[in-house]
Order: sequence, then C-alpha cells, then structure tokens
Amino acid sequence: MNHEIIYLEKAQWKGFNLPIGYTTKEYYDVTLTDAANGFGIRIQKRDFPAPVTHSQAEYDYPDKLYADWWEKAEAFGVVENGRLLAAVEICPEDWSNRLIVTELWVSETLRGKGYGKKLIDLAKAETCRRKHRALILETQSCNVNAVDFYLHQGFRLIGLDTCCYANNDLARKEVRLNMGWFPEEAES
Repeated sequence: MNHEIIYLEKAQWKGFNLPIGYTTKEYYDVTLTDAANGFGIRIQKRDFPAPVTHSQAEYDYPDKLYADWWEKAEAFGVVENGRLLAAVEICPEDWSNRLIVTELWVSETLRGKGYGKKLIDLAKAETCRRKHRALILETQSCNVNAVDFYLHQGFRLIGLDTCCYANNDLARKEVRLNMGWFPEEAES
C-alpha cells in the first residue's frame, strides 16, 4: 500500500511524542587529538561488544513534534486511521539561510519501504523551493543506520559536538554528528 505524505497541522500534532529508539551493534568511534600545529579528528566504524539500545526514556527532552523552541517548524507525515506512521519536521534557520530537519521518524510497519527517503526528498525539495543554501540535521555516532542512511541520501559530515548530550559523550560513544546536504552539489 502506498501512503500519501500530508501536512501535519500544528494545532492537531503539537507535542505528539515520536517513539524514536534503536538498537545497534556498531558505532562511529570519534577520536580527537591535540597537536602543536592543530587538531586531529578520526571517525571509524567499530563494533560494540554487545548490542546497545537507546530509547527516549534516557533523555530529558524526548522527540516531539512542534516543540516550543522550533517556532517556525512544519511537519509532514503519513497518517492512517488517525495514527501517525512516519514524520519529518523541518524548521528554517533564518540567520544562516539553512533548513533544519528537526525530526525524522518512520514506524516499524513502514521501515524499509522507502518512506524515510520520501520524507528526506520532501525536505530537500523544500530546501530548494525556499532557496535555502543547505539542509542540515543532527544524528548520533552510535546510530549507525541513521548515519549510513543520510550518507546514502547525499548528506555529508559538516561537524560534531562532543558534549551535546552529556559531558562524557566520547566515552559513551554517542557523539552528535552534524550532517548537511547542499542543493548545488546535488545538481552536479
């Protein structure tokens, strides 16, 4: 069955909890080094000794649609019988002329059926339509499936933050990875 992606009205969907969670056997290990003439950053895929599961229960700010701090957010998704099955939320970052993917979620029932790609394609189209210079997002170094998906969709690493989630993100193997997609690169 092919589901239509629709606009998710803020009045109806504000505060909707996205049950984002995953289990992984791998992570991207981030190593930072200081040198007299600069810095070194190395990111390598490695195996965890045992599978690691992350869920919303771990975090103070669970993933929700239309969070107050994303004032200009817009959400799109797949709804069946009043039940949300997939969603992407985007928000302009006006000062830098970039569009941010603030949320991306696909339910277990729709995973592997191309809906993540369809939602990212929608965000890319909005980036171009609105003439933003880039589409950006964040993911975690331990969410290998997400990182690999974004790379496959034409995103590239544009930065990282080693203390975004806690002061020991490097040791926990959960480093924020910032990724970007650039319309002019997609055209070539």
